[in-house]
Amino acid sequence: MTSGANAAGLAGPAGPAERPPTAEEGAYARRWAMAAAAAADERKGARTVVIDVGDVLVVTDLFVITHGNNARQVRSISEGVEESLRAAGGPSPVRIEGADDRQWVLLDYGAFVVHVFDAERRDLYQLERLWGDCPLLDWEAAADD
Repeated sequence: MTSGANAAGLAGPAGPAERPPTAEEGAYARRWAMAAAAAADERKGARTVVIDVGDVLVVTDLFVITHGNNARQVRSISEGVEESLRAAGGPSPVRIEGADDRQWVLLDYGAFVVHVFDAERRDLYQLERLWGDCPLLDWEAAADD
């Protein structure tokens, strides 16, 4: 990771101007995070999950976590998420980290963050365990709506 990102994939604490998201912003984040999870799944992302971290983090509301089996697949998944959201009229990432080495690509959309790991890094960092007290969202049911 670059830019001093911590193990959770987020750089530094929130600034003093941070405020809780409005209900409309929360629905917006949820909609696009679910779409990102579906896009990752379409590109063969493995064990894709969406975790609601909004009650414990100020800097984002949702994590989308997935992995690919090799660097090429990690690239395909991360590019597919970005392309799919853009094609659907969604947001562009505020920043992208890790795209060069393709071991852990972080797509930061502000209200949600997409983590695309290679299998080895996902097992090493275990973000699902780290955020295990936070609720998982059923992105597959949302994709069927």
